[in-house]
Amino acid sequence: MYSQPRSDPLEPSKFFKNGAASRPLVPGTVARGHLDADQAFYQGAIGTNFVEEFPMPVTRQVLERGRERYNIYCSVCHGAIGDGNGMIPQRGYPHPPSYHIDRLRQAPVGHYYDVITHGYGVMYSYASRVEPADRWAITAYIRALQLSQNSRLDDLPPNERVKLEAQNK
Repeated sequence: MYSQPRSDPLEPSKFFKNGAASRPLVPGTVARGHLDADQAFYQGAIGTNFVEEFPMPVTRQVLERGRERYNIYCSVCHGAIGDGNGMIPQRGYPHPPSYHIDRLRQAPVGHYYDVITHGYGVMYSYASRVEPADRWAITAYIRALQLSQNSRLDDLPPNERVKLEAQNK
């Protein structure tokens, strides 16, 4: 085995009748671990429609993971609070839109997943850098940012409102 002949897949070979050094993949072949059958989870859409609901439970652990990943990959452009004023735009690059504008607050969650996966405008794709579960975690954290920056005192449960009012006295 030490000294076997090598075949470059792009060079001609006498092994197959058509002269190719390798065979094309059989149609429908799926790489191990990449079945990706759940369209909502792996594409953020069903058909051509973005999903409106998260395809997995959003727990505290998911939000913490999303915050961690957001701070690593997203905050440099989108800013710590999602206002589009990260360090990169402050250095002269285009400002991304704020997550707090009506259009993005009303966007389905699948839209954010799709943008992370495929990129948008000058933002490049993060599909090779961020796993699907982490893309959903980031999306969940973006929703939390939107709620944190656009909430009203009346939105809090009465017991939490009392605590907050006591702190501000």
